[in-house]
Amino acid sequence: MTTTLRPEGPETPTAAGGRTRRWLILSNGRQVGALRTTADPEGAQLFGNISELEITEGRGRGRGTFGALAAEEVLRTWGCTRVDVTVPESAVTARGLAAALGYTEQALAMAKRLAAAPDLPAGLSVRPFDDPAEVRAWYERSAEEYVRVMVRSGLTEEQARARTGAGPNVLPPDGQIPGVVLCRLHGADGGQEPYGLLWLQLRLRDLPDGEPLAWVMKVEVSPAHQGQGHGRTLMLLAERECLDAGVRNLGLNVFSGNEVAVRLYASLGYRVTERYYGKAL
Repeated sequence: MTTTLRPEGPETPTAAGGRTRRWLILSNGRQVGALRTTADPEGAQLFGNISELEITEGRGRGRGTFGALAAEEVLRTWGCTRVDVTVPESAVTARGLAAALGYTEQALAMAKRLAAAPDLPAGLSVRPFDDPAEVRAWYERSAEEYVRVMVRSGLTEEQARARTGAGPNVLPPDGQIPGVVLCRLHGADGGQEPYGLLWLQLRLRDLPDGEPLAWVMKVEVSPAHQGQGHGRTLMLLAERECLDAGVRNLGLNVFSGNEVAVRLYASLGYRVTERYYGKAL
């Protein structure tokens, strides 16, 4: 039996200024699946993504492998040197296929449906982090840290810097980020040295049912105060902020291998929803 790939329709632009196309997977001329290739620019880089891959007939016959490899070849011809794919946690077969084809798991997405605002531990206070110069300096340090982590996960430094978008024009001139809660955790006496910092995006996007999804962009505990439960407190603070804003769905990303963070989030009721994989082309 001959398996082939055929365009379903013309290539179309993406909102980010990239390109995307849907393809049919055929066996002896009959459709048995479909896939979509997408390539978006991030800085000077063009990142490829297999944004859809489904086998509708004859699973277990290598058609998923054919589709993934065909998608990679399309992305190579588009000038991509890297391909990423997001796999739902429930898609066990797809996760196995990604591993078999040499994809490296980079990060997990975890989420929780919020019910009631949790109580924060006594003896703590919360302050807004709103000095423009401080916010800008902290953000740029965080971007550099993110670059280092992404390089350890398999990206080149150039790819990592393109993906973070690090640079002096990332923030507005006043250093504030619309729709964001940016605050510090202090002791009850309000001492100058913070215990940690929370960066929360109150509406990252809407879920399919129309409800808003908030996202923990960063939880950072000061080195001198680690191991004292402040990471948990910052997560509880994030949940309170969401519920105060009328948002009941909260998600986050955590890098694969950060087992301490994964255990913390799981103990708070967060569950893995998706896994992110990447591969050099």
